[in-house]
Amino acid sequence: MTTASRPKGRKKINWAPYLLILPSLIYLALFFGWPMVQGLILAVREEGALLTLRSEADRDGNLAGQLPRGIQVGILERQGNPIPPEEAGQSNLLTEVWFRIRGQDTEGQLIEGWTPERRIRVRESDESGRPVAGSVRSILASSADPLTRIYTEADEDSAVVGKMGARAPVEILDQATLEVWFLISGEFENETIEGWVPSRYIKTLSDGTQGRIEQGDTSQFTTKYIQKMVNDRFFWPALRTTLLLIVLIIPAQFVLAIIMALVIQADLKGSGLFLYIFSIALGVSDLAVGILWYSIFTQSGYLNSILQGLGLIDTPTIYLSADTRYWILIAIWLAEVWRATALVMVIVVAGMQAISREVLEAAEVFGATLWQRIRYIILPLLRPSLQVALILRTILAFQVFAVVIVMGGGDILTVLANETYRQYYDLRNFNVAAAYASFILLLSMITSFFYLRAVRTQEEVAE
Repeated sequence: MTTASRPKGRKKINWAPYLLILPSLIYLALFFGWPMVQGLILAVREEGALLTLRSEADRDGNLAGQLPRGIQVGILERQGNPIPPEEAGQSNLLTEVWFRIRGQDTEGQLIEGWTPERRIRVRESDESGRPVAGSVRSILASSADPLTRIYTEADEDSAVVGKMGARAPVEILDQATLEVWFLISGEFENETIEGWVPSRYIKTLSDGTQGRIEQGDTSQFTTKYIQKMVNDRFFWPALRTTLLLIVLIIPAQFVLAIIMALVIQADLKGSGLFLYIFSIALGVSDLAVGILWYSIFTQSGYLNSILQGLGLIDTPTIYLSADTRYWILIAIWLAEVWRATALVMVIVVAGMQAISREVLEAAEVFGATLWQRIRYIILPLLRPSLQVALILRTILAFQVFAVVIVMGGGDILTVLANETYRQYYDLRNFNVAAAYASFILLLSMITSFFYLRAVRTQEEVAE
């Protein structure tokens, strides 16, 4: 057999790249993917929106229908059911206690069975506080049966063992704590729905024959949190301010970043020092930047002190107030440009280092001016770096928060990130806060897709 006719072996899979990228995928899934999905779900899902009714007072009973949270219902009957061990001790449970007793019925016969705690007066308890003896209470209502029924089980629908008269002595053998279930009836979508539900979901009203569904046990998809966000009186001002800041910040930062990168790449004497000076702002936090620029624009700040010292003004000017919103906007713009331009500059410098100096020197030899070299050589070759910088900086611009809080307190001038914080922390509207966060995510994705399509290299356009 020749080598040409020998069957080819199966190509061996190189698992090394997959193993190297696996930790990154796990990190993204745990700290980005899962929180993002949970936030999106929180924005469009209403927890406990519907209450499930059962045909019997049993968790495993057949489904009788569902009623929405908040509607009023009629309470027709009540019944006690055992509480699952994992749910014992919850504060929202409506419970009733039953005693298993032994004593003589009205005919003198010894009987044993269950009766509600409200029918027994405890006379004696052991050292642990458990009741061990008592007597039957009197029934005062003239129309009621004066005798107390004794049941085979801790359930008023079970068989009756016998009856005991008032003040009959009994021995208390055991006790059971049961959760009350209600048989309720309510109207929903022009239909009367009737069924059994645990009392923990119902708030009783008036004489106990009426109630209101306080909480459901089933979630449903909803757009009401998105509607609340859009109808919020701060939503549109926050959106306008956020978009306006992006329009003002991004172009200024890129112009300054390219100028700074050209200075560093010009091999001037001390150009390395310029890199360190330009990068100082990267080590300062958002809040610190806000405080720094607030100290410049406040009434007794550096700007007023300098202007008064030069004799340009007689009294301090109030820049940061409700009557001078435009100055707050200018202060935020200056603070953000100063803080984050260095980030764009670093990305641009890294991209410019990949541009061949021979290409630039050849353009200069053929008489290309600086502007022509920037427009026709540097910017086209910088497109991959500019694409990354645009996406990163725009996403961060949507998240401007600390500087806005310091400059205007978040009330005079607000942005989307500030409204997300307000809904979550101040108003405790977690679902509406999630809707705001999801909206910021949507805007970030739209702008990122736009940059990926608009700022493309020639190879990407050819594809």
